[in-house]
Amino acid sequence: MKAVLTAALLTATALPALAFDPANMTEAETEAFGAAVREYLMANPEVLVESIAVLEERRAVDDAKNDRLLVENNHEAIFEDGYSWVGGNPEGDITLVEFIDYRCGVCKSVYPTLEKLIREDGNIRFVLKEFPILTQESDMASRFAVAVQQEAGPDAYKKAHDALMESRGPVNLESLGKLAGTLGVDSKAVLNRMNTEEVSTVIRQNHQLAERMRIMGTPTFIIEGEMLRGVPPDGLEGVIRKVREAKQG
Repeated sequence: MKAVLTAALLTATALPALAFDPANMTEAETEAFGAAVREYLMANPEVLVESIAVLEERRAVDDAKNDRLLVENNHEAIFEDGYSWVGGNPEGDITLVEFIDYRCGVCKSVYPTLEKLIREDGNIRFVLKEFPILTQESDMASRFAVAVQQEAGPDAYKKAHDALMESRGPVNLESLGKLAGTLGVDSKAVLNRMNTEEVSTVIRQNHQLAERMRIMGTPTFIIEGEMLRGVPPDGLEGVIRKVREAKQG
């Protein structure tokens, strides 16, 4: 295609092939060249579409390489931070990490499918990263979830997480107090803990990690060395399958 375009441009500008040097063209030759390019692209718009597609493909490949490097450089903070909730199969053959915001519509919509995938697969280690970025309610919800974990342990945290993901109502001290009672945890202790430095440290460290990873939206997934900025059109199953195949050599 490139050869055809070059030949067409040389013909249109009446320049001998051996003499074609854009840097040394006269003003008249430059104008003729520009006119020839425009004429060719107007007559063959598919060339421009093809070029854009190739450029986007190359950019996607470069972005994926950069993301894998970011994962490698932040491996411990992503997979073994010591404070994030770990579920699914803790001994699973692959680890799936999700950065979440409880007011994120996409996070809520993918939640049932994700839960089903982890349950039915049975061999996925699942890590949740509290990453409130959308609203003040996002921050309150994440602080509540972290406070529940610190006060009552991982099982209570998962129940809080599930309830917050399934909730469509407002997030405030009243609703969170009622939720704490439903979960069977000490409502006063959890609400008092929400604004402590222990909880703030978790949220802050997750934000700092996200900044290093150039994560600016939720949900963001990390599956072993691959980072997915959003939900793939075909879901996570295909990515997980490819990751497993790659690990098996």
